[in-house]
Amino acid sequence: MIAAKWISPAESEEDANRESRGASILRKSFALPAAPRSATLTATALGVYEVFINGIRVGDLELAPGSTSYDETLYAQQYDVGAHLTPGPNRIDVVLSDGWFRGRNSGAQRRNVWGSRTAALAQLEIDLGAGAGMTVGTGGDWVTLPSQIVRADLMGGQTTDFRIDPDRADPAPVRVGIVAPPAPSWSPAPPVRRVEERRPASLRRLRDGVSILDAGQNLSGWVRVSDPGPAGSETVLEFGEHLDSDGDLTTAHLDMATPQDGLRQFHQRDVVIAGDGPDVFEPRHTVHGFRYVRITHPGRELEPGSLTVVVVHSDLELRAWFRCSSPELERLHEAAVWSFRGNIVDVPTDCPTRERSGWTGDYQVFAPVAAMLYDVEGFSRKWLQSVRDDQSDAGLPAAFSPDSARMKAHPENPARAMGGSAGWGDATVLVPWAIYEAYGNPEVLTENWESMVQWVDYALHLAETLRHPTRISRSEVPLPHERYIWDGPFHYGEWCEPKRRRADGSLIDPLAENPYAYMGADRGEVGTAYLYRSTSTLSRIAGLLGERASAEKYGRIAAAVKDAWQKEFLTAEGRTGEDTQGAYVRALAFGLVPESLREAAFDRLVELIHEADDRVGTGFLSSGALLPTLAENGRADLAFRLLFRRGTPSWLGMLDRGATTIWEDWEGVDEDGNAHASLNHYSKGAVIRFLHEYLVGLRQAPGSIGWERFEVRPFPGGEVTSASFRFVSPRGQIEVSWQIVDDQFHHNLTVPPRSEAAVTLPDGSRETYGPGRHRSYGSNSKAAPCHQT
Repeated sequence: MIAAKWISPAESEEDANRESRGASILRKSFALPAAPRSATLTATALGVYEVFINGIRVGDLELAPGSTSYDETLYAQQYDVGAHLTPGPNRIDVVLSDGWFRGRNSGAQRRNVWGSRTAALAQLEIDLGAGAGMTVGTGGDWVTLPSQIVRADLMGGQTTDFRIDPDRADPAPVRVGIVAPPAPSWSPAPPVRRVEERRPASLRRLRDGVSILDAGQNLSGWVRVSDPGPAGSETVLEFGEHLDSDGDLTTAHLDMATPQDGLRQFHQRDVVIAGDGPDVFEPRHTVHGFRYVRITHPGRELEPGSLTVVVVHSDLELRAWFRCSSPELERLHEAAVWSFRGNIVDVPTDCPTRERSGWTGDYQVFAPVAAMLYDVEGFSRKWLQSVRDDQSDAGLPAAFSPDSARMKAHPENPARAMGGSAGWGDATVLVPWAIYEAYGNPEVLTENWESMVQWVDYALHLAETLRHPTRISRSEVPLPHERYIWDGPFHYGEWCEPKRRRADGSLIDPLAENPYAYMGADRGEVGTAYLYRSTSTLSRIAGLLGERASAEKYGRIAAAVKDAWQKEFLTAEGRTGEDTQGAYVRALAFGLVPESLREAAFDRLVELIHEADDRVGTGFLSSGALLPTLAENGRADLAFRLLFRRGTPSWLGMLDRGATTIWEDWEGVDEDGNAHASLNHYSKGAVIRFLHEYLVGLRQAPGSIGWERFEVRPFPGGEVTSASFRFVSPRGQIEVSWQIVDDQFHHNLTVPPRSEAAVTLPDGSRETYGPGRHRSYGSNSKAAPCHQT
């Protein structure tokens, strides 16, 4: 039971409204009559906090209490601190900065999103033995002091001035009870930690007093400086993903153009001013997405050994290890993994630089892949709490959660509709389902049941009440099936497909050139496809939860939506209305095409790929399903051709231009070396699903939950001669490996307890195995040939 009170720094109105705000120290001194037997600290904050007891930092968590929709959900943390306390005088300091609560958020760099005053709540329970105890909690007897952190912003960076001695400052009384947050609860997710330390790959002199650090990897974290120089020296660290043609840092590709504010520049900048030392600069009140750092250090040389790259993100348990004989595919897999790692700082974000927002569509696409890489159950359930917190009473989710745009509080804002885009809003149904399939825990369905129903009913209401102008011009009176055509008010569509080129070779960007036409386009084909997928999935979930009437209701509706999609968007020749790669992948993968037309629809997909010079033509929503769709329909050879393609657009083309993570746009770095948009977006990295499920061949069996049954059906190809995947499932470790030796297929499998595996080798031979280790052999006669470019 927390008896402590919320306290806030003694901050003037002018200080609270400054463009750059630092961190404050909230302090309490107290005495103990004896050494404690044990002590537990419970703490949380509106902002980001650290706790120090007698000058020693408590715990190993970073950026606590984490990112939530603070008006609805706030998490507390608990620490064992008995070893920090001593008999006699003791001191507890809470270092508090803006964090997500009132610091810059999203591409709009909004400030004061959840409030204008930071606050902390802490309670220390001390067991002195023999039934004696003592409680120290935040309250009116605490004081405020300035800290050495004079600027702290999660997006903008941190400035630390080691010349400042907080103990020499005059303390001011804290303010008590000026905030009214929700009661703290416990997060289901692992915390953010410093998960890895790396030596710089290189440190290169750019000019006098300026050096470029290359971390060797695009990542999320910061740089520790163990020697900031003699007293008064100022060292500036600027972070980014890309170097220009002169080898200097550039972040111009991360600037964002907005209709309201014009060009909003993006910078990540840390500054450290040395004191009398020795001092170590560890900027724990910010976090950066970067590979390169421009370090300005006038009048002195930098020692490489004084710089440490620190990787910071949620401390998820690694569950998967992929290997194969192709170094290129291993690099691609690693790039996708690092993209995910760079975007898991407490929530699944789109990028770790200019937006850092938990976009629903991105995680909807990647969640099933993430569950094959890490234990993401608690991480996903925590994020889904924010999705529910941000969902309107009518059922409309936010476009990203936690929602720093606070759209729930502003229903009149037309931008609110972005949260209802097909493929984005559907995360409310499809992410809980993916997590349930992966881990078998029905709680994720129970927690989100009301949210899922509200979303599907909201989308069905839009389908019934709105009509796109193209349909109105066709018929003033809606056709009967149109009540299930979801074509408004807004859909992103496939999003970030390869850009077409003009005759002069320049790229055509429809969104930039005519945003109103782009946003107003008829994307009812995509919308109705996702309406079918979410409605049919909801029917299945209802059955699992014992909601029989709802299962029947949404099953009937799903059948009607599917019929409407076929009437409106599919011709008798198997052509879809959009007639794009993404449209056919979606239609085939979602089961929208009737059996009689599947071959024709698939043939058209293949034709479109050939028309694109055998290149990928999909975007966010369908890139992860493209290669599996080809393999499932007998064209694994074409899947491997796309996989091994170079140039633009292609996955390996990204690597050829220096990528260590997956780009937002296929054209992320152009022929001249110029960067465009984010260079760390994981959605197109969903292609590694093909490596797991098709190259190696491991996937859950249809209808299986929590890996009770799985299939192993390898699709060798692309001159890959061996592949392996080790995966820790909820039932134990699964190991699959194969190797081609003298045209013979050697296959090894480990099945965990309480699981069953159905194995199909490339020659068609089949066998079912129970728990244990198994080895099999077969001919490689049906392996897909290589069409490498």
